[in-house]
Amino acid sequence: MSTEDMNLLIIDSIQDIKGKKIVKLDLRHLEDAPTDFFIICEGESSVQVKAIADNVYFRLKNEAGTLANHIEGTDASRWVLVDFFVTVLHVFHPEAREFYQLEELWSDAIVTEFEDIA
Repeated sequence: MSTEDMNLLIIDSIQDIKGKKIVKLDLRHLEDAPTDFFIICEGESSVQVKAIADNVYFRLKNEAGTLANHIEGTDASRWVLVDFFVTVLHVFHPEAREFYQLEELWSDAIVTEFEDIA
């Protein structure tokens, strides 16, 4: 599976669980970037944040045969990180997203915004 196909599957998996404010940051042109892509979204509750991360993990495992290299933050589910090496998914509770402001930290990235599914 190509990286772009994987990113589209991640985004579709987020939309399955009604994740909001989805953005993809393309970091490939940045010299100090820790990965090629960040995908950032938010859930309205800690339960939804965990459900989004779980859905992405299971769909990539089952549909693409891709396992995450690392997952953290599922205990509190305020910010769950799912690392697929070339793409890192960040699922935030709205207050945590506002506090950490990853989009601001990586403002030089090429940003693609995705529509919220009602």
